[in-house]
Amino acid sequence: MSKWTRRDVIRTGVWTGAAVAAGSAMGGSAMARAATLLEQFAASPEIDSAIAPREHLLFDFGWKFMMGNGCDPAKDLDFGKNQGDFAKTGDFKFSTTTYDDSSWKSVNLPHDWAVDLPFVWDEEQKGHGYKPLGRRYPETSVGWYRRIFAIPETDRGRRVVIDFDGAFRSALVFVNGIFAGRNDNGYAPFSFDITDYLLYGANNAIVVRMDASFGDGWFYEGAGLYRHVWMTKYDPLHLGQWESYVRSEMSGSAAKLSLGTVVMNAGEKSGTASVKWKIVDASGATVATAQAEEQTIAPDGSATYTATASIANPKLWSLDSPTMYAAQVTVESGGKVIDGERVGFGVRTVNFDAAKGFALNGQNMKIKGTCNHQDHAGVGAALPDRLQWYRLAVLKEMGGNAVRTSHNMPTPEWVEACNRMGMMMLCETRQMNSSPEGLAQLEAMIKRYRNSPAIILWSMGNEEWTLQTHTYGHQIVETMVRRSHELDPTRLCTAAVNGQFADKIMDTGSASALDVEGFNYNLKSIDQFHADHPTKPTVGTETASTVSTRGVYVTDPKRNWVSAYDVNVTAWSETAEQWWSFYATRDWLPGGFAWTGFDYRGEPTPYGWPSVNSQFGIVDMCGFPKDNFFYYKAWWGSESVLHLFPHWNWEGREGDPIDVWVHSNLEEVELFLNGASQGSKKVPVNGHVQWSVKYAPGTIEARGSKGGKVVLTDKRETTGVPVAIRLTADRTTIDADGEDVAVLKVEVVDAQGRAVPTADNHIGFNVSGAGALIGVGNGDPNCQESDKAPRRSLFMGLAQVIVQSTQMPGEIRIEAVKDGWDGVELTPAKLVITTQRVTPKPQVPVVRTPRR
Repeated sequence: MSKWTRRDVIRTGVWTGAAVAAGSAMGGSAMARAATLLEQFAASPEIDSAIAPREHLLFDFGWKFMMGNGCDPAKDLDFGKNQGDFAKTGDFKFSTTTYDDSSWKSVNLPHDWAVDLPFVWDEEQKGHGYKPLGRRYPETSVGWYRRIFAIPETDRGRRVVIDFDGAFRSALVFVNGIFAGRNDNGYAPFSFDITDYLLYGANNAIVVRMDASFGDGWFYEGAGLYRHVWMTKYDPLHLGQWESYVRSEMSGSAAKLSLGTVVMNAGEKSGTASVKWKIVDASGATVATAQAEEQTIAPDGSATYTATASIANPKLWSLDSPTMYAAQVTVESGGKVIDGERVGFGVRTVNFDAAKGFALNGQNMKIKGTCNHQDHAGVGAALPDRLQWYRLAVLKEMGGNAVRTSHNMPTPEWVEACNRMGMMMLCETRQMNSSPEGLAQLEAMIKRYRNSPAIILWSMGNEEWTLQTHTYGHQIVETMVRRSHELDPTRLCTAAVNGQFADKIMDTGSASALDVEGFNYNLKSIDQFHADHPTKPTVGTETASTVSTRGVYVTDPKRNWVSAYDVNVTAWSETAEQWWSFYATRDWLPGGFAWTGFDYRGEPTPYGWPSVNSQFGIVDMCGFPKDNFFYYKAWWGSESVLHLFPHWNWEGREGDPIDVWVHSNLEEVELFLNGASQGSKKVPVNGHVQWSVKYAPGTIEARGSKGGKVVLTDKRETTGVPVAIRLTADRTTIDADGEDVAVLKVEVVDAQGRAVPTADNHIGFNVSGAGALIGVGNGDPNCQESDKAPRRSLFMGLAQVIVQSTQMPGEIRIEAVKDGWDGVELTPAKLVITTQRVTPKPQVPVVRTPRR
């Protein structure tokens, strides 16, 4: 049995020259929340995994990489030199085992080569973050990946398939000198059956040429094999890919399950097979079984199997208790199990109502969501799995309960994190198109994720301006929605529509074919749409687009900074207070998804160069909260909140008025400056309170009251100059599996141990032992320092370092030192991360080839 178990224990640790309390890092409570959920499922049955004799092997380690060239064959392995490359099937020498790749760089996957590229001031590349990708940059838009792997003689007679979870963007795959196939989109998964090309009992070679000359979106998308690659081995008589489904429906106190799958026959002879299902709960106990009778399947044929089962008194999947079940699906032939898989699912009900809004398990609630792209500081689009959990924990700590996968099919690990952590998802396909390619992408998304309880809606696309107002837009979306319902009759379909919704022309375009109308912005049109279409369910697919720079409180166009007060919007957008007050006070509106949860590379707004990323995020690219984070936490969360800002380091502005804000959900807040009251104010529902205070060094303090009693206080102090560096890790123990990461926060502190909120010191990092530095960042939208170099400047007092384990247990030692000399001495900081031995995911062994 192929088996791996998540054993992720999160511990928080801090080390500087002086002792500092553990857990002091911003976001510590978010990671503690993630730890609780992870530990809850540490002993859960593995889901979405293989059952023997099927093998599903991670194929991420031991690759080689080199840059190619989209224009000059001499710099591209002579590929395309004489236009005769495909004249013969097996003549691609670069994908043979004897080819010399000793000059290629060693890499592990996921890998994004774009994040390593320099920034270029080219306004045509503004949307993609000023990275040199595209047809005008042939020397940096093509990359080659190569891997040697062994296939044992015992695999003869099985099918061997290479599965790519996604790659950017155009892939050509070669095995043992033979062209295996191509793929031309950046987000949908794709597979190649390479059985016929293999050498058994010997080494084999695979090469993937990736070309990022074309993009799929208008934002940073990365380049290369930025998601996982897998090798799957199974019997010729086997389960079809993503064909197994579990649909649940509550009937009284029981959950009725509709079960289905497809068995394929890739063999030369007819075969007989039956299918069994065993439903297990989170403890591994069997709660239901079912069986479908034996069928005969012709060569190259398939058969559909269905059955029903029932779970008595099921535990429902919910935001606070995301209970998962697993269906163990096995294929039997000749009295033996010949194939099988585990499919995770949850039992829950979802309802969108035109008058009452949204309900989960019969309980009405608001969708408190964020839209997010898939990149992160330091690693670009190639996120280690742990970072998916990290990012989700930040959003959940804010009070968020939903995410939208803007604007593409998400990576499986993001979906799995939502399933396990209790976060709902609006899952969006990249192409709004009923072409074979468009429907293939939609079908792959729905088949792969239809068992995920987190997903509450399918999105057919985003802001297709032409399709929104033309009759062929209706026809295209109608076809997509019909196919969606065929594959998954349990969920409704929406799309992110941006326009004047009250305009009757919208009734003939793409939106008219949707089950649920999606609203992007345009608050002034929404009430009229509801009046004109009182029976049409709705949802805010994209809202807000508030802009702010973390830690900045004076807008300065010369520095491309926007103040962090909730006052800055674009021509189309709203402040956090404006959009949420609107949605929160209309029962028929389910809620919405703010643009965006995290800042992201590309689409620099509201400024252009030298800005290289957006400023829409509620948190920055590292996940460090901006002040609006606490507005949402106050009105989305269940805990009492009192957040005071700005910082109180305003040297040279003594006597000047400073705007002081408090985000809180308490009844009343009183503000003090150096012990003197500045007045008390009632907190409006879904609002904030503010004062104008003449600056004097010292302390500002907010005291929040409920029922006439002070229940929370918050203060900001004028700090001294930096004297020492402080490192804080989200966890000080991680898995030695070559994948796990620790996320470190970097600060400088004054002589009293207080973080200096305006610091911009340059810090260098020495990482040694059982791990490596894989990325750095600081949340500065204008920073063009390397994401991979072992150094980073602080931005408004903060930077981030991401370190990753090797597969050998031990210690990762990190030292942070002053980088460069500006006359300021800083005491270095040291931190040790322990990497613990674990059973890794089953994987394709790395073949060590001798140097030539």
